[in-house]
Amino acid sequence: MSESTGATPFESKLQDLAAANPRVIVLPESQEDRILKAAAEVLAHGIAKIALVGKAEAVNARAAELGLDLSQAQIVDKEDPALLERFAAEYAKLRAHKGVTVDDAKARMADGSYFGTMMVHLGLADGMVSGSVNTTANTIRPSLEFIKTKPGVSVVSGSFLMVLGDRVDVYADCAVNPNPTPEQVADIAVSTAQTAVKFGVEPRVAILSYSTGNSGAGPDVDVAREVTALARAKAPEVPIEGPIQFDAAFDPVVAQAKLPDSAVAGKATVFIFPNLNAGNIAYKAVQRTSGAVAIGPVLQGLNKPVNDLSRGALVRDIVNTIAFTCIQAQES
Repeated sequence: MSESTGATPFESKLQDLAAANPRVIVLPESQEDRILKAAAEVLAHGIAKIALVGKAEAVNARAAELGLDLSQAQIVDKEDPALLERFAAEYAKLRAHKGVTVDDAKARMADGSYFGTMMVHLGLADGMVSGSVNTTANTIRPSLEFIKTKPGVSVVSGSFLMVLGDRVDVYADCAVNPNPTPEQVADIAVSTAQTAVKFGVEPRVAILSYSTGNSGAGPDVDVAREVTALARAKAPEVPIEGPIQFDAAFDPVVAQAKLPDSAVAGKATVFIFPNLNAGNIAYKAVQRTSGAVAIGPVLQGLNKPVNDLSRGALVRDIVNTIAFTCIQAQES
């Protein structure tokens, strides 16, 4: 698929994994040309099945203007009376403890993110991709309200697959939690290791710090040690090292000098940052200075897959996001 989509080998691998068992991915932002172009590409290559939220006449007219074939897409009208009644009743039931009435719920379902998320919740779609015109908060909020987190997971987080040549690393949390607790960072580490496995990356987890092993001291280093202990207890089968500096985690030569007996140092594949500030800065710095392809954010920890797009996402980014959402849906 790489020749037809312009994808890297890893992106082609994602598309092939998705196409092996294509699932229904709902796209609630059918008013956006990039979404329509990505949907057409996904359908043309069999990466996933597509449900577009919108008016069929408007979607088909715009597709024709753009020269796109969306004949295989399902187009779902959020004003469809039967669906609106069903979705509103379900949302009112789920949010009754918050005082939500059926009329309130009908108004909420006018929001495409809520409507699309309800399709996922009720099994009418297997996953959702949104955010090309909506904010991250607007995309994620419905999932937190009624899809909820997986059992044993305390927090939703966002990882990026960082593709540099034939190397693929996973960074987290780069998208969701500004100041996670040690318990939450440990959950993020375990969730990110699971994400790595789904995408064919063997997880070796580095809990990052400004100190490696016992070389430094301070409150932040103590937190990294606590996170490491908690994460190891949650996933004893996964190699986890911390506190560890990025260079010691990434570079075998540095690792040999700083932490020679570690199963992770010098060969880490999963990099866990202490907070959103550090994670977001790091992934963008690596992306922009090394030429790495950053695929994500992959939202982790939800019962069913919902993923957020950057409002500046390219068609290629949207195709990738649909592909990895499909892969997540294959196992959910």
